[in-house]
Amino acid sequence: MLVPACGVGGAVLATELEDRDSVLALARPVAAGQVLAAQDLRQVALAAGSELDVIVASAASTVVGQPLAFSLPQGSLVTRSVLGAPQVPQQGKAIAAVGLKPGQFPPDLSPGTTVAVLLTPGQGTSAESTPKSWTAVVLGVTGRANEQTTVVSLHMSESDGRALSSAPAGQLSLLAIAGGNR
Repeated sequence: MLVPACGVGGAVLATELEDRDSVLALARPVAAGQVLAAQDLRQVALAAGSELDVIVASAASTVVGQPLAFSLPQGSLVTRSVLGAPQVPQQGKAIAAVGLKPGQFPPDLSPGTTVAVLLTPGQGTSAESTPKSWTAVVLGVTGRANEQTTVVSLHMSESDGRALSSAPAGQLSLLAIAGGNR
């Protein structure tokens, strides 16, 4: 009885897998403007007939050598809309850079993480007139082992970016939060 059941299960699984297309996804995070190389791409199976503007794996040669318009995390599907000249920041958005010391951000912070940027008012700062937090998405984290400061690039609304740029150095912290709250 077990043998026929496994045979039927295998047939059902094979039928399900036949309705999949092999499409391109990113094998690692890629920054806006970076030219795609073959090692940046991998194949993934996607349900056939998907409404997404994905690029089939057999067309990988048409993608290699093209820049990405946006920074994308590992695993993102490659579509025609993400290829082209860098489009960051978009209209109404900004990229802000903040210098942080250890303890002011999660040690495993990586691009694509949504964060709350928290301002701790210093002495002589009016808490009522100073914004206390902003939401952003991390675009990049740059630091060297011999440096005390790590620079984090944040993608946020232009108005939030302007407010953040006037925040005093040393009074900011980042808190990783669940995405989608932008």
